[in-house]
Amino acid sequence: MDRRDLSDLLLFQIVAEEGNFTRAALRLGRSQSAISQAIGALERRIGVPLLARTTRSVRPTEAGQRLLRSLSPGLRLIEEGLTELKEARSGVVGALRLTAVEYPARAIMIPLLTGFLERYPNVTVDLHVSDRLTDIVGAGFDAGIRLGAHLEQDMAVVPLGPDVRATVIASPDYFARRGKPKRLEDLADHSCLNYRMPSHGNLFRWSFLQGERRVEMAVKGPLVTNDAHVMIEAALAGNGLSYMFEPFVSEHLAAGRLETCLEEFCPLWSGYHLYYPGRNQKSAALAALIDYLQSSRRRGI
Repeated sequence: MDRRDLSDLLLFQIVAEEGNFTRAALRLGRSQSAISQAIGALERRIGVPLLARTTRSVRPTEAGQRLLRSLSPGLRLIEEGLTELKEARSGVVGALRLTAVEYPARAIMIPLLTGFLERYPNVTVDLHVSDRLTDIVGAGFDAGIRLGAHLEQDMAVVPLGPDVRATVIASPDYFARRGKPKRLEDLADHSCLNYRMPSHGNLFRWSFLQGERRVEMAVKGPLVTNDAHVMIEAALAGNGLSYMFEPFVSEHLAAGRLETCLEEFCPLWSGYHLYYPGRNQKSAALAALIDYLQSSRRRGI
């Protein structure tokens, strides 16, 4: 390997992540032209273009995408090794990269992180909020937060809270106009608000329990959205029925702005969990976070 390759490969990864030479330059504290020249030299040494450039942005070529898939885990291991050396000398320090969907990030992690960051002032938490199901290893995250039903089999997990109940909700005005469905078959006669899954673009299928049997239903209605907050606002406005997890709408239910139906068919879903690659050694910062989360749960916080 050319001794310049490692540093230039890191530049390539950061430019690909930022999608822009200017943002990469700001992140690295280097000039845009120096980064562009370094990557150009890397492409000449490798013999293939790695980035497709436009006037406003850059994106990896097919060859660049293949390189990123193999590059990210290797650079991650180097970063972890350097972090471990620093931690051994200075205690629990460094950046902790987490990915989570909006609700657990806001309602679960932020309250818990307050005490954690007070205890470990040399740790910085980089919390990436996204509804997409993220490959945490490939994307360079230390850990993620998902519902238990969405966890990959090879991940180590830490429960963050109880199971959550699904609920079908609508506004009192909607129910006054259209009535409440009594059976699952009645949903065919109602306006149902659909949620488009950010990860693959399919519509979420409403999941119910009918006796011992799990039933998934495709529903139809006047609105499709990929944002839970928009879905709630549409339900509040009387646009139709929505399938939501109860904690998302508990305040609206308590205030009477929304009401439920089909309660006997709505299942419990496995609650939110912190998950991380069990086969890899944890950084001291992640180990400290896991210990803090577990002790907080034991104390009922």
